[in-house]
Amino acid sequence: MKKWFALLVIALLAALGWLAAGPFMTVNAIREAIQAEDTAALSEHIDFPVLRQNLRAQVEDHLARRAGPDMQNNPWAAIALGLANSAIGGTVDALATPAGIGAVLQGRVLLHRLSGSGIDRNDSLAHTAPPDPLRDARYRFESPSRFTATVHSGDGDPVVFVLHRRGLRWKLDDIRLPFDDPQNPSH
Repeated sequence: MKKWFALLVIALLAALGWLAAGPFMTVNAIREAIQAEDTAALSEHIDFPVLRQNLRAQVEDHLARRAGPDMQNNPWAAIALGLANSAIGGTVDALATPAGIGAVLQGRVLLHRLSGSGIDRNDSLAHTAPPDPLRDARYRFESPSRFTATVHSGDGDPVVFVLHRRGLRWKLDDIRLPFDDPQNPSH
């Protein structure tokens, strides 16, 4: 009986260890996929439909806050805001792809990647590996099923990558972008 109890305790500790190591393994897998520029591997660790929905809600909220209550009450401004949300939605859809997320994690602007700017014109055959996007990340468990990795943008603003647990697997499904607060222009 003691052997069964010991095996049960060992199995429970192993499962807890696996759950605790899970987000770190996912972050490492994302890091490796970006380094290898492997969008298929990146897709395995990111829930793109949920990420797209979260980013779109975040951007639409930011636009509404920037517009302010006066613009939202004006019918013409409301139409303009709706058109802006539609245009931004296309950008968010382009960003919430393996290539777009890879660009964000590499600290690149999607436009630079698509336009080819920043490429060394003297040596077009040279390929440099992307920098480690999560090198200086700060990791934190917010709950048993929520984990964050915070990195700082080129401007020093925090960008928070949120992973959620689904069963025994962890997936990136939200990125908290560093939007300025319209009520606090100093930030």
